[in-house]
This record gives sequence, structure tokens and C-alpha cells, in this order.
Amino acid sequence: QVPLVESGGGLVEPGGSLRLSCRASGAIFSYAIGWYRSAPGKQREWVAGITSSGTPNYAVSVEGRFTISRDNAKRTVTLQANNLKSEDTATYYCAIPRTNWASGGARWGQGTQVTVSS
Repeated sequence: QVPLVESGGGLVEPGGSLRLSCRASGAIFSYAIGWYRSAPGKQREWVAGITSSGTPNYAVSVEGRFTISRDNAKRTVTLQANNLKSEDTATYYCAIPRTNWASGGARWGQGTQVTVSS
């Protein structure tokens, strides 16, 4: 498992955008990487993922609004979040999934907080 560090969160108004970054300390070219989020009182949920070959996958709740991409040379996976809604408020994490996307990661970082509020 390669340690991953999230960044890019913040406070944004509804309809706004944020660009979240997931930076690895080692090579990631052979790994699928997912973004997950955890809101108070809710279970952590999968948001988006990108396979090692670059195929994106999205949860229904964010499809059409979020875009995931990867740059293996920069060891970075980016989540572009557009048209943010209040229900997107959560701490966002990236992780290498243990099996399928829903399985989550074997380890979690500190995450980055996204707050959508007017």
C-alpha cells in the first residue's frame, strides 16, 4: 500500500467547485484509486474511482458533476467537483480499494474537509 495524502478541500457556496488532490509518496501506476467521503452520522461511501488503466467510475450521486483523473508521472489522482450541493459536505478520502470500490481502503489518511454552505 502506498501512502496517500488528500488536499484541496474548503468552504464553497452551493453551485461552486473544488479540485481535490490525492498525492502518493510512491508509484501508483498499477493501482486503482478511489475517492470516498464521510459525513457526520453517515457511513463512509464511495464517490468515484479510476482504474489503473484510467477508466473512471462514479457513484450515481455525483455522476455528471464530478470528474476523476490521474497523472501517474505526478503520482496524483484528482477529483474535480462541480455544481456542489449541501449534501456533498463531508470529509473526502482517497484510498487504494482492497477489492471492489465499495470495499474501501486498507488504510485511510486524514482526508480533506469539503463544506458546501451559503
